[in-house]
Amino acid sequence: MMDLFSGLSVSFEPLLPPWLLVILALLSLLGLALMAWRRARGLTWRAATLAALALLLLDPALIREDRHPLKDVAVVVVDTSASQNVGHRKERTEAALAALKTKLSAVPDLDLRVVETGTSTGGGKGEETRAIDALTQAVADIPRRRLAGAILLTDGQVHDVPEKPDSLADLGPVHTLLTGEHGEGDRRLVLVRGPSYGIVGKTVTATVRVEDLPASDGAADSALLTIRQDGQPERQVPVPVGEDVPLTITVGHGGPNLLELSVNAGPAELSMANNRTAFIVNGVRDRLRVLLVSGEPHAGERTWRDLLKADPAVDLVHFTILRSQEKSDSTPIRELSLIQFPIRELFEVKLNDFDLVIFDRYRQRNVLPMAYLANIAEYVRNGGAFLEASGPAYATPLSLYRTPLGGILPGEPTGTVTEQPYTPSLTEAGRRHPVTAGLDGYGDGAPAPGDARKAPWGRWFRQIDIVPRQGTVVMAGANNQPLVVLDRVGKGRVAQIASDHMWLWSRGFEGGGPAAELLRRLAHWLMKEPALEEDDLKAHVDGDRLVVERRSLKPDADPVEVRSPSDAVTTLPLADGPDGVARGALAATEPGLWRVKDGDRTALAVVGALNPPELADMRTTPDRLAPLAKATGGGVFWLVDGPGGSGGLPDLRRVGPGQSASGGGWLGLRANGDYTVTGVARVPLVPAWAGLLVLAALLVLGWRREGR
Repeated sequence: MMDLFSGLSVSFEPLLPPWLLVILALLSLLGLALMAWRRARGLTWRAATLAALALLLLDPALIREDRHPLKDVAVVVVDTSASQNVGHRKERTEAALAALKTKLSAVPDLDLRVVETGTSTGGGKGEETRAIDALTQAVADIPRRRLAGAILLTDGQVHDVPEKPDSLADLGPVHTLLTGEHGEGDRRLVLVRGPSYGIVGKTVTATVRVEDLPASDGAADSALLTIRQDGQPERQVPVPVGEDVPLTITVGHGGPNLLELSVNAGPAELSMANNRTAFIVNGVRDRLRVLLVSGEPHAGERTWRDLLKADPAVDLVHFTILRSQEKSDSTPIRELSLIQFPIRELFEVKLNDFDLVIFDRYRQRNVLPMAYLANIAEYVRNGGAFLEASGPAYATPLSLYRTPLGGILPGEPTGTVTEQPYTPSLTEAGRRHPVTAGLDGYGDGAPAPGDARKAPWGRWFRQIDIVPRQGTVVMAGANNQPLVVLDRVGKGRVAQIASDHMWLWSRGFEGGGPAAELLRRLAHWLMKEPALEEDDLKAHVDGDRLVVERRSLKPDADPVEVRSPSDAVTTLPLADGPDGVARGALAATEPGLWRVKDGDRTALAVVGALNPPELADMRTTPDRLAPLAKATGGGVFWLVDGPGGSGGLPDLRRVGPGQSASGGGWLGLRANGDYTVTGVARVPLVPAWAGLLVLAALLVLGWRREGR
């Protein structure tokens, strides 16, 4: 088909197969050539006759199309990533977008499509700006012959520009309007290497680097680095700029140790968002060293040993005092022991080497002098952990409470031992305390959904009556008397169980109970496991949300303050739960370090990668998108160079296919002239009767010419 002008064309529908027409044409040309060689008369008329016959056999017709013009589509991609919040970029973007909508909407043959692009959410939230992905998705349903081009409103920090921009040439001219300032500078803190784990009490080494961009002779020689570790007092160290600096950090406790690093503002500073970073070092205990001293053989003694030895990470030292109090003779203790009790080594020389000391049904006797018991009390005040499981002797004058340990024990004996069946239960504080919260799988006494064990806990039959002088009662026993009490003493912690019948749970009596889990939580709380802190603030990222959790022993309806990486402050209300945890969440819209503050407590959460590309370099640059503009025929323009310096657009023009689409102070959008055909009319150019008439006339004229 051959176009004559818009809407009209000529078509041919041969009456004979093409191969036969070709043969006839060759034979005709051969005959005409033979006549020309012989100089025969009537050559012209014969040629005209054959041409008329050929035209008749080709059956030409005039095709008229009813065409409906289609509008071209222009796409505006608006960068809404975190770096767009720097300076006046956001205001320029909004002003430029409003101006583009006004101008492009006034073009009659152009449709405008506006899309936003933030940041990727692959391995985490907000790692890099994906403007090209947003563009290709926006035009996925648009035929390429209708694309007028695209305009990117961005600071130039786009991280998905293809290595071969020519692959996007069919999108039409892709223009870039830069929203930042010329010659911007910034300081950033880079975590070169952050250890993922370390031994508790040992040191690990992290490597950081402070960079001033762009590097120049006028840049600062040093910066002030601030180090914060799990709420400990911050420390500041001067570090050189542009060099890798090793930092030695002590792993303070088991579990996650959160370290926050920040650096002061540089000579030229765009944003403080990339002046800080954080990383987590998981504290691993080499071996949990536990000293268990059983005051006398009893039915539950083996339970303590079995529970502790079941954990391969526990290094247990267990001594049982076999000599009864009633038996008194002059035989030295060292001669009554199969293994000599190393009293001095355990309670004076190596006491601080233990992570936890447990006294099980211990009573006063001549084995441990008062000075060594005083050493244990001092060990606790200096940060140690002590667990006391009371036996009947605790209610007598031989009670540990009558020793120097009485200064750290929370429960004062009344002198009464209750001998009756009872079922241990959680107190109100126990339902909220992380050591016992949800321990039984019950919320209000009813079995939890899906819980296979329908019966309540098994009963105990003995309890030593105590009056809590201090601490928190988390479990109650007979007559609602305190059964398990937790307390903080100095830098250390103490737990007291006012009964020696936990072994009934371990042996499954009447269905048993959570003996192993209770002991595990007690031990980890005593050793300051962060996950079991009863008064704590935490934040973590769940998908695209920042989740804040505040644990407390009393309901707390106060909101918390959330500060984003760009220093935007939001007040977040928390909803209190029956497990002692108040929770709240908000959308984590920015990559980087988020800070949650509740009074004196601060929690940190890292959204996305520790050093995301989005924050690696926040300066406005034309370099990333210049190859794309060149490959597609577009241009790169600075809004600050336009009229007014804020949202000032270059001139907008329509250009034809193949024409230049950018120049000094103007950008062009392609005018494709696409259409749809709504109807077709066919009119033969040579009617059959006319063709036959002309053919007959030519034959007669040729016969007359040859007959002369």
